[in-house]
Amino acid sequence: GEFEALGEQEQVVSLLSVADLCLLPSAQEGFGLVALEAMASEVPVVASRVGGLPEFIEHGVTGFLHPPDDLHSMAESSLALLTDPDLHRKVAAAGRRTVTKSFCADTIVPQYEAYYAEVLSKGESGPSQLS
Repeated sequence: GEFEALGEQEQVVSLLSVADLCLLPSAQEGFGLVALEAMASEVPVVASRVGGLPEFIEHGVTGFLHPPDDLHSMAESSLALLTDPDLHRKVAAAGRRTVTKSFCADTIVPQYEAYYAEVLSKGESGPSQLS
């Protein structure tokens, strides 16, 4: 097929739903929300081993991670996923399971609530740390 650069997009989920692969050759990456969105959409991720990506992408299992300057290996992993339907299916399913298990609202929201409750209780029990 043809490759076309779309520029900045707001409707990421609808684009991911028709994608075969998410390639993130970033030199640096923050938390990795795009990778999580791709994994949730069962789109395998090939990315640089930077930022928060190694926290939820297990190389060869839930996606593929390579050094930021190793574009050759990223291309090899991408081709492997695009030419091996079984590998593509396996990695896509494992990625979705990871996101569902670790980042779903039922898991994350209670953690945030507990954290905020802890912060608020510390603020009530002693002098303000901000003054």
